[in-house]
Amino acid sequence: MSTPDTTPATISSDAHPRFAEALRELGLQVEVRRFPDAVRTAVQAAAAIGCELSQIVKSLIFEADGVPVLVLMDGSSRVDVERVRTEIGAAEVARAGAGLVRETTGYAIGGVPPFGHLTKTRVLADRGLLGHTEVWAAAGHPHAVFRLDPATLIELAGGTLVDVRERTA
Repeated sequence: MSTPDTTPATISSDAHPRFAEALRELGLQVEVRRFPDAVRTAVQAAAAIGCELSQIVKSLIFEADGVPVLVLMDGSSRVDVERVRTEIGAAEVARAGAGLVRETTGYAIGGVPPFGHLTKTRVLADRGLLGHTEVWAAAGHPHAVFRLDPATLIELAGGTLVDVRERTA
């Protein structure tokens, strides 16, 4: 059921065209919700959807020894860059800049979906995503999201399950 701030969506009109094409190629039918205001952050997305912050999937690009790596993390957690570095055996890992994110994925920060990117990238998916029956991720731009079960989302993204979230004290 839609709230006043959302509209039941059709894939073709509410997802980014490249992401809509990726969904069609996968034969995946998902509900895409479009919001009048951007939901660039996990907090904004969770508030707009009305779900738990941890049900939001952040698709974050890092640069590991100069090579882009996608990390899928729940919205309530932060990526531990040192754990990513250890996981992939890189000397240096840092958040990618906006230019590299767009060049790698074809999408702007705040709208990067977990799959349907311009280039094939190594994907690490934090194991914590599996703690939910459904999660929400960006559908290619900052005004649209889609819902999917986390195991399928990780599989479609080609993700390797890892533990890369920051540990709390």
